[in-house]
Amino acid sequence: MPGGRLTQQERQQIALGLADGLAYAEIARRLDRPTSTITREVMRNGGPTAYRAEVAHRATEHRAHRRRKAAPREAQSPPQPYGRDAEAVREYEEVFTTVIMASGAPLMMSRVMACLTLTDTGSLTAAELAQHLQVSPASISKAITFLESQGMVRRERDERRRERYIVDDDVWYEAMMASARSTAQLVETSRQGISILGPDTPAGARLENIARFLDFVSESIARAAEQARDILHTKPETTPDTTT
Repeated sequence: MPGGRLTQQERQQIALGLADGLAYAEIARRLDRPTSTITREVMRNGGPTAYRAEVAHRATEHRAHRRRKAAPREAQSPPQPYGRDAEAVREYEEVFTTVIMASGAPLMMSRVMACLTLTDTGSLTAAELAQHLQVSPASISKAITFLESQGMVRRERDERRRERYIVDDDVWYEAMMASARSTAQLVETSRQGISILGPDTPAGARLENIARFLDFVSESIARAAEQARDILHTKPETTPDTTT
């Protein structure tokens, strides 16, 4: 299996594969690469619908240049816990950030959310976030304010009176319920318009179909979130011979 970074030719093959509707696993098989490599490459460079080989290649070279310039600083970073591969963790954090951005969140908010989610404690101070992301405290404050307004993070004081930002295990349940409530509001608004535009008109019929569709979706999201909520609190199983 070839190692090292993807070549420009391989990126062109990835772009062609995406255009042909191939799955990541099939593209990876054709390039003799791990599926995870293809997934990271696509998601960190615009996603399956916006991936461009030339743009991805230039972006990768730019990131590599930045890392070389930042090498002395990163060399002082503490080792990853649990024997994790620091480079793999860093790359995955980029992928996770890109996916959050694809859902509509701004860049800095996505970076902060990904950072908190991938931290074992699920909580960091503003100083810790600023140091990890190499941004100003003001950028962190703005991102936290946005995430807090969305119910994605909360604040609390630790024993040293420092403000910590926390992502709870229930955060994705709350996000799904908020989405369901937002969709339900759109259902109600659509139905208000039916009487105004007339139920027997093309516009009124369109609103009715929208309301029926979104009503079903909203109820399904809320029901599924309630049924699956306990999954968020499931702890990993351990075996008697597990070692740390």
